[in-house]
Amino acid sequence: MTQNSPESPSLDALIPADMAIRAEAIGVKKAQTDALTVFVLAILGGAFIALGAIFSTVVTADSSHLLGYGLTKMLGGLAFCLGLILVVVGGAELFTGNNLIVMAWVNRRVSLNGLLTNWGLVYSGNFVGALGTVLLVFVGKHYTFGAGAVGRQALTLAAAKCDYEFAQAVALGILCNGLVCLAVWLTYSARTTTDKVIAIVFPVAAFVAAGFEHSVANMYFIPLGLLIKEFDSGWVAANAAGIDLSALTTTRFLLNNLLPVTIGNIIGGSGLVGVIYWFVYLRPQRESLTFRRRRAARTSPQR
Repeated sequence: MTQNSPESPSLDALIPADMAIRAEAIGVKKAQTDALTVFVLAILGGAFIALGAIFSTVVTADSSHLLGYGLTKMLGGLAFCLGLILVVVGGAELFTGNNLIVMAWVNRRVSLNGLLTNWGLVYSGNFVGALGTVLLVFVGKHYTFGAGAVGRQALTLAAAKCDYEFAQAVALGILCNGLVCLAVWLTYSARTTTDKVIAIVFPVAAFVAAGFEHSVANMYFIPLGLLIKEFDSGWVAANAAGIDLSALTTTRFLLNNLLPVTIGNIIGGSGLVGVIYWFVYLRPQRESLTFRRRRAARTSPQR
């Protein structure tokens, strides 16, 4: 058995061409998994991302006056990495990462119905998982921790996310999921758990620090702010009176953030990562196969 044999054990990272083959195979497997399993794993995915959001909120509460804007955002980004690490290593389904299934769809290994069904199940399951975490955090009054600093940060984040224009939110969503799907793409090169964790950290920390928009994370950030605003107005009046919450409404959450950010996430993840890597690494294989089939058809004896 030679050193370069496919059967040889190796800790070397996969090269991008092999990563594309792995991405396609994973996409096929995800699309073929039964609906109940996908939905339960998606609930976990939403909860895992919410845990990363909680961690990020806590570590950035009241820290900007000490560290400044940039370092505070970086710290929040590093903390948020917990969410995608749990998804990838622990095993869960995440809508934004599953945008890479488009590679298998473009290569005709997954049907359009299979692609959209997976996305729909995972998106709805992520929402359930995120909202369930929101309810636990709210009932536990976690937002009152740190003398109210955690709650003030949660409200500030939620209100800011509802104040985007539609096109702005789409653009921020594109940038975000470009980085998220690049993080997932990099994990396809990994041979060990350590490889996966390291691959995730920098792209995810970058999108959070830069202020880009992640649809599943916002299923936690904004509903938590809405619950605090609507159902604990006394605490808000006593602890967060100086925060402008006029933009923090359910309508603006759905129409000014979640809808355009989701559109942007699909464009960024599917178009700027999935389709491009399919074009570079998988399209030549498909075209070569198609050419061989056509040549065989032309040269086969007529019956």
